[in-house]
Amino acid sequence: MLPKSKMRVIALLTAIATALCLLFAAPVSAEQKKETIKIGGIFSVTGPASFLGDPEKKSMILAIDRINDAGGIDGHMLKAIIYDSEGDPTRAVRNVQRLITRDDVTAIIGPSLTPTSLAVIPVIERSSLPLISCAAGNKITDPIKPWVFKTAQSDIHAVASIYGHMRENGIQNVAIIAVSNAFGESGRDQLIEQAGAFGIDIVARESFGGADKDMTAQLTNIRSAEPDAIVCWGTNPGPAVVAKNAKQLGIDIPLYNSHGVASPRFIDLAGDAAEGILLPTGRLLVAGILPEDDPQKAVLSDYMEAYENRYRETASAFGGYAYDAINLLAEAIKGTGGDKAKIRDNLEKIQGHVGISGEFNFSETDHNGLAPGAFVMVRIKDGTWELVE
Repeated sequence: MLPKSKMRVIALLTAIATALCLLFAAPVSAEQKKETIKIGGIFSVTGPASFLGDPEKKSMILAIDRINDAGGIDGHMLKAIIYDSEGDPTRAVRNVQRLITRDDVTAIIGPSLTPTSLAVIPVIERSSLPLISCAAGNKITDPIKPWVFKTAQSDIHAVASIYGHMRENGIQNVAIIAVSNAFGESGRDQLIEQAGAFGIDIVARESFGGADKDMTAQLTNIRSAEPDAIVCWGTNPGPAVVAKNAKQLGIDIPLYNSHGVASPRFIDLAGDAAEGILLPTGRLLVAGILPEDDPQKAVLSDYMEAYENRYRETASAFGGYAYDAINLLAEAIKGTGGDKAKIRDNLEKIQGHVGISGEFNFSETDHNGLAPGAFVMVRIKDGTWELVE
């Protein structure tokens, strides 16, 4: 056992050492990184809509990594916490609740689909935190919900693009076939509502289930109505089945699709039946043939190069929805310290943000922020996309 005098010396030296550690540690603590801002993601990463959710998840991670590599936002690093809804509204709601109550996120990106987005909105509104949906349904932001925004182009503008092209080509009598879910209903409603303004007569209306594998009966009914063209409104795989069945029945009139199939996946699913199909889409699909002075061209090229170099797969407009959402959110976070209400207010003030889906100009009365010019019309030709002038 040590003498008491030596024990006192050891105790004194220990106290001095501890004090010195605290003294020198204080400046380091002051220089520590600011608190991380956690951003939630809800995407259909697996399941029938994985062609949407998988690139959205990857694009969210890519965007956050690029922001962090550049120093974060006001010194704050961003952290992604992402869950898979599998395209199921109940699972989406459960995961949003988890992000809010357990993960304490500052904002949420997604969901991928209109039905899942509509399902989570009541939870978002009660919780008062910003959500930027990656789905297209007009009802997501119309009427305005204070905490809800979206980056996918609106059904309103998609329908106007289709009908504008029809009017230019003398098409008047039109048949509609739409998927029986919120996305299909939103598109169908717009197709009916806008028809009169473009001189369009709806001569047949049919629907199909998201998992249906044969639409021969519906297309037979449509053929008997003798339309000049057909509009199919849905997301894969249903529209690919419609295309194949129409070809099998020898229906030789223009077939238009919604922007919900604007990805190479649709061409893969429809095969030869995709040839000649027309649809509105953002500019990503035709980025390589855009004029050099197009405001989006540089942004699109940068995103495509970064995405394809990282993931070794082709970038899609759907991934662009999440990429835009993160960059819009990053802009809104500046100067807020992560305060949710201030972020919401800043989102609503964003003007002139050139993204993958178009130029965003949010306001108190517009939480989508995109104009009709965000769309171009394309035709599928020889297994790829052709810009329709």
